[in-house]
Amino acid sequence: MADKKNYYDILGVSKTATDDEIKAAYKKLVKQYHPDLHPDDPEAAEKFKEINEANETLSDKQKRAAYDYEQAHPGMGGAGGGFPGGGFPGGFGGFGDIFDSIFQGFGGAGGAVQRDATGEDVQREMSLSFMDAAKGCVREIAYTRDEVCSACHGTGAKDGTSFIKCSKCNGSGQVRFAQDTMFGRTVRVGACPTCGGTGKIIVEKCTSCRGKGTKRCETRVRLDIPAGVNTNSYIRKRGAGQAGPGGGPAGDLIVVFRVEPHKIFQRKEMDLYVDLPIPFMTAVLGGTVKVPDLDSTFNYNIPEGTQPGTTFLIRGKGIKARSGTGNMYLRVFVEMPTKLTREQKKRLEDAAELFDVKQFDKAKKFADSVNALYGKDPYSK
Repeated sequence: MADKKNYYDILGVSKTATDDEIKAAYKKLVKQYHPDLHPDDPEAAEKFKEINEANETLSDKQKRAAYDYEQAHPGMGGAGGGFPGGGFPGGFGGFGDIFDSIFQGFGGAGGAVQRDATGEDVQREMSLSFMDAAKGCVREIAYTRDEVCSACHGTGAKDGTSFIKCSKCNGSGQVRFAQDTMFGRTVRVGACPTCGGTGKIIVEKCTSCRGKGTKRCETRVRLDIPAGVNTNSYIRKRGAGQAGPGGGPAGDLIVVFRVEPHKIFQRKEMDLYVDLPIPFMTAVLGGTVKVPDLDSTFNYNIPEGTQPGTTFLIRGKGIKARSGTGNMYLRVFVEMPTKLTREQKKRLEDAAELFDVKQFDKAKKFADSVNALYGKDPYSK
């Protein structure tokens, strides 16, 4: 037991980790070291194998209990035990073997195939334009996954029929193992060592998949993307992941979206925000401006005397999604002319004489504050 891998260290969790913590750590590491992300990388493949091995033990309460006991009592395993010959008197196995029997012999039958085990999920990212994400669209995604071999129907045998029922387990995939312990004879049930738990013996391997039962294939899936998805939103396509081992159901395809920014629109949830520049004369006198929405443009009336930074709310002009419809917010920026002709300057100067500083509330308050501080009007000539 001294050389046994520390499954808690492999998953990066403490020995007191809950089932949910172990599950979360396992999922995170699977995404990080999945063979699809590290093709032709033997180190990543070995790490992925270790992660699955650790999860298989720690996610099963009985296996975890036995593993914890062996970790806490390394000298009590079948390899030492403190007695000559590495065992207990009378030819009994060590405590490791006893617990192995009590907990139904995990690991003793050697490489059993899990029937009905679900295949791994496949995760991919997809970039969407702002408009496609806001209005919804149809997209197709291509990726590589393990699919059930069509030539042998996942059996691994030539033509799907070149196999016989395992005579040792009579096709059940499981056999009983009797074992003498210091507590007497115990019987455990484990995967058949002859057929590896499949219940059948392949007479001639499938030439298409070489007996694996699955083939690496390029897959294309059509996605109906609803309106309103955003960055980190995702779609789950059931059964479009990796083929399940031993003929089990396939995993899922999970597509995570990344939405590109837009030149005009910004969004918060289902609401749209537009920064609207308007000429200073429109702000002063009022007027009609064209405003874009997700489909076209519409006219909006700017009231006279609109101040820079004013925000107008337009209900129902946001993103229309299943969860509801958002609003639009127009944030006004008043633009001043940077170059004036002599005639324009003259006319503005003449017009300026018609106004008094008292008509400008903020300017008047500022002037009053300066007067109070220094006794001088900043706007006086």
